[in-house]
Amino acid sequence: MNVTIICLGSRGDVLPYAALGRALREAGHVVRFATFSGFEPLVRARGLDFFPVRGDAQAIMLSSGGQALARSGQNAVRMMVAIMRSFGVLARDWARDLTALASEPTDLIVNQIAGGLYGYDLAEKLGVPMVAAAVMPLVPTRTQPALAFPRWPSVLPGYNSLTYHMAYQLVWQAFRPTINHWRREVLDLGSAPLLGIYREMRESMVLLNAFSPRVVPRPPDWGPQVHVTGYWFPADPDWQPPDGLLRFLDGGPPPVFAGFGSMPLADAERVTALVLEAARQCGQRVIVHAGWGGAGGQALPDWAFGLEYAPYDWLFPRMAAIIHHGGSGTTAFGLRSGVPAIVVPFLFDQFYWGRRIAELGVGPAPVPFSRLSAGRLAEAIGAATGDGALRQRARQLGAEIRAEDGLGTAVQVLECLFPG
Repeated sequence: MNVTIICLGSRGDVLPYAALGRALREAGHVVRFATFSGFEPLVRARGLDFFPVRGDAQAIMLSSGGQALARSGQNAVRMMVAIMRSFGVLARDWARDLTALASEPTDLIVNQIAGGLYGYDLAEKLGVPMVAAAVMPLVPTRTQPALAFPRWPSVLPGYNSLTYHMAYQLVWQAFRPTINHWRREVLDLGSAPLLGIYREMRESMVLLNAFSPRVVPRPPDWGPQVHVTGYWFPADPDWQPPDGLLRFLDGGPPPVFAGFGSMPLADAERVTALVLEAARQCGQRVIVHAGWGGAGGQALPDWAFGLEYAPYDWLFPRMAAIIHHGGSGTTAFGLRSGVPAIVVPFLFDQFYWGRRIAELGVGPAPVPFSRLSAGRLAEAIGAATGDGALRQRARQLGAEIRAEDGLGTAVQVLECLFPG
């Protein structure tokens, strides 16, 4: 089978889909991976054909709008709107780049982009099926509202279902002019309906969910076309730990990890100082991960270590606790490690993952970035490192997740659904 994967996002977004591509390749399939140009080494290292799309996810996240909102730390919704606006500026460029895929042979398109954008239209042009894929729960259900919507109105009849339609329309209407222009003028297709393909996505479109059913239990109203495979964990087998990191780990008890991934930090020095003070109050050593925000760049005490990069599957099991932003990929690695997590959410699904970690009893309540202080973070570190029952639950859940084979299940689903 000839498979095309389309994935546009941060490094954390791209990694699980690249892992799926590698698993498909190892199963004997040909895989073409379309993503931002800067991820070419990551894609080619996994033996996949690379298709470049213009754009830089890091530049988008660190744009002036994102930086200003990170500085205020007050409104996650405004931050999300700013990021969507930045992506919207590039929408026409993406359409132009992805047009070339319409002349490439493929039997199946796996599309990461929310709402089926681009992938659905290419599949229609080529006359091949499209599978939607997600690393967070996006399928409509009556049991809970869509991500980023408040939960308290869930007592109102129809509220939960309505939030999914609203979320879809927020994305679709922003991209609809570009998508319809592309369909008419380039792909020679008619315009998509005014309200998009929401009904088809809800009722019949095949969707792969790359998360564990132990973390996100399957709602009873999801149809048989919705598959929960387990996580798609990437590997970095050629990486070797630097001597400085090994010396730090060997020089004392397991440290606390603190990193905020792709989130912008307008004042990285202040955030680093806050993390250091919280760790000092708890008597904990700490590893500060730079991420895209540049944390840990200043001089650090000898009980702290500034880290540029280490694979999470290697690093996290060696930690006493894991402080992170709640991105889906980082959350997955944290849960798999069996180490308690402290989520500091900035926006969107990060609040959902922070809440799930607390509900599962494998970490304390999340500490939103807008309310982050040394005192609140120290209290969370104390709970994560000092609660024996919590740590045992984290170890048990980690063992259960490690026993899953999300990639193998995903490949099996695709091969069963599309045996040709």
